[in-house]
Amino acid sequence: MAKTTPDNKDKEKFKGISPKKIIYPIIIGLGVVGYLFWNEFNIDALKTLNYGIQTIFWLIVAFIFMGFRDFGYMIRLRVLTEKKFNWRQCFRVIMLWEFTSAVTPSAIGGTSIAILYVNKEGMSLGQSSAVVMATSFLDELYFILMFPLLILLVDSQLLFLTVEKGFSFRNEFLLFATIGYSLKLLYTIALSYGLFYNPRGLKWLILQIFRLPIIRRWRYDAKNAGTEIVESSKELVKKPFRFWLKAFGATFFSWTSRYWVVNVLLLAFFAVNDHFLIFARQLVMWIMMLVSPTPGGSGFAEYIFTRYLSDFIPVETALVGSIIIALALLWRLISYYPYLIIGAIILPKWINDKFRKTEPEEIGQPID
Repeated sequence: MAKTTPDNKDKEKFKGISPKKIIYPIIIGLGVVGYLFWNEFNIDALKTLNYGIQTIFWLIVAFIFMGFRDFGYMIRLRVLTEKKFNWRQCFRVIMLWEFTSAVTPSAIGGTSIAILYVNKEGMSLGQSSAVVMATSFLDELYFILMFPLLILLVDSQLLFLTVEKGFSFRNEFLLFATIGYSLKLLYTIALSYGLFYNPRGLKWLILQIFRLPIIRRWRYDAKNAGTEIVESSKELVKKPFRFWLKAFGATFFSWTSRYWVVNVLLLAFFAVNDHFLIFARQLVMWIMMLVSPTPGGSGFAEYIFTRYLSDFIPVETALVGSIIIALALLWRLISYYPYLIIGAIILPKWINDKFRKTEPEEIGQPID
């Protein structure tokens, strides 16, 4: 029997994220958009849009904001690795990480694979775990802080499109957002407790939870996750406040840039009055997408976009549905599908390079 080496075990992890799987989120997303087109689309609606040089300009700006978003992630990765990764390595890890997120359900993510991406770029397993766990913590912290702030600053009737004052769980947007936020809050509390206070206690709790019959088959993965938290804690508890401030600043820049994509996308065709409300709805929409079981939220994202942002389209009521469907497709073409394509190009070569090499690539060196 052939012996299974660590590299072979690591390589097996990529079976679930083969570049061939980009077809699934594409089919799901385009299938939902196609269904909406079939039921609601009216080609005459597109004739009402204002086309011109401003359209091209704002579409370019939308791509620039996505670039800012990735640049913010790269800055954060440089901070978290204490500049041991050069810019090329940061770009490669971010693109591979985004590809993994794009082909796996929103609620699952890809922590173990992300740790492997960082590890194979030249960091120890403990350091890699710390970088990925810190990234996860900072992302969730952004949502945990921003969502209540938006609740305070924006009228709930405007934010959740409800006719009732206050909270009503009969509203699907509020229901999805509350479930998504609750999951994020619980995850952040547990992660914070494990990373900064009692990592071994959290590992024990995770293992106890995964004794339940319905989820017992994932107990081995849960054990690995607990080990990653313990290793991460050793690295992260030593970091100074300035380290966390810089990392969170990059996180804030990255996510905020992403949410402005929709604002400038609307500016390409219409006059926009309430940019802050659009931004707030974008953040809430991203929290809703956590409940999606589809890869990268495909299908669900397009559907929520058409329902949740249609009131910003200043055209006749009969034409709104057609225009918002077209905008939903354009939004995903800018903010989602590029990661599928870039990741599918980079991943095979990366796997071939990293698992074929006998010596690790030297990190932090200038690129010719």
